[in-house]
Amino acid sequence: MTNDAYSTLRVSDEHGVARIILDNPPVNVLGATMMRELRTLLTRLADDSTVRVIVFSSADPEFFLAHVDMRIAENMDILQELAASAPADVNVFQAVGELIRHQPQVTIVKLAGKARGGGAEFVAAADMAFAATETAGIGQIEALMGIVPGGGGTQYLRNRVGRNRALEVVLTADLFDAETAASYGWINRALPADELDAYVDRVARNIAALPDGVIEAAKRSLPADDFKEGLLRENDAWASQFDVPTAQKLISEGLRNGAQTPAGERDLEGLMRDVAR
Repeated sequence: MTNDAYSTLRVSDEHGVARIILDNPPVNVLGATMMRELRTLLTRLADDSTVRVIVFSSADPEFFLAHVDMRIAENMDILQELAASAPADVNVFQAVGELIRHQPQVTIVKLAGKARGGGAEFVAAADMAFAATETAGIGQIEALMGIVPGGGGTQYLRNRVGRNRALEVVLTADLFDAETAASYGWINRALPADELDAYVDRVARNIAALPDGVIEAAKRSLPADDFKEGLLRENDAWASQFDVPTAQKLISEGLRNGAQTPAGERDLEGLMRDVAR
């Protein structure tokens, strides 16, 4: 498997496990190019019967995926390309999560750093997620930008943690630590940071080594839920807020005050609350 075709992904595979490292400095935003490359790669892997497990991790120890690129509208040509090839009834952001959720392989996120917004949606779309107790954080920050999650987050959250906790996550816009996320059912479990790599590697290798047909049978018995109507509702809610001047102002002010820089992203919630005052 070659990395030559990708500028934001590092890819390797061994013993039935494909490892995808997300690499989009300075803070690993989920940008248009990464979205296009993920679609290309995951579509190709879906047809590769030698790959049985996919593990996602980050090249940046602080940020798994910071969030969707706040300047993504500057790449309208790529967004239009993605929209043209996306499944019916989902937007380009939801299409990322839906691709991960319906991958024939078992998908695992190794979360060592922070995942907010679209990054948190990415985590929740995977079959399993394991996080470092001391360093991981996950949150849906969109409310502080004047919007709601628009990449599947509302549906994935409700499915994983229930309506009451999903509302808490969305409306507080807080960054949740790994232990709380695990207790809510948002991720599988929190582990000491120095044990995370070995644990995820063991899980991935053990699953990849199962007898032929077991993974397929398990995923057929436990299919990804159909969120078609919910995703449409989410897109309508997100779109209605995204076009409001307040949201555009908050996003622009956030960028001017340090969003999408390492310093600003370390406490993006605080930064955006200050902007909103």
